Amino acid sequence: MVDEMSPVALYIQLADLLAKKIESGKLKPRQPLPSEAHLQQEYGVARGTVRAAVRLLRERGLVVTLPARGTYVADRKP
Repeated sequence: MVDEMSPVALYIQLADLLAKKIESGKLKPRQPLPSEAHLQQEYGVARGTVRAAVRLLRERGLVVTLPARGTYVADRKP
């Protein structure tokens, strides 16, 4: 869960939580990321927070967004 009292921004906390799911294998390569609405509800955050977290995951190379198709876990690099 995200900690609203933490000095770390909510979107960074959410990105880190999702990154851990990817690294642990709970979210597998080429698997779609849960929808914005699902992430909002699951973590109790705003849509903008979810979008910022996904953008950060893209910058980290952990997910890819395909126009009109969605956001997917990126293939792991060997």
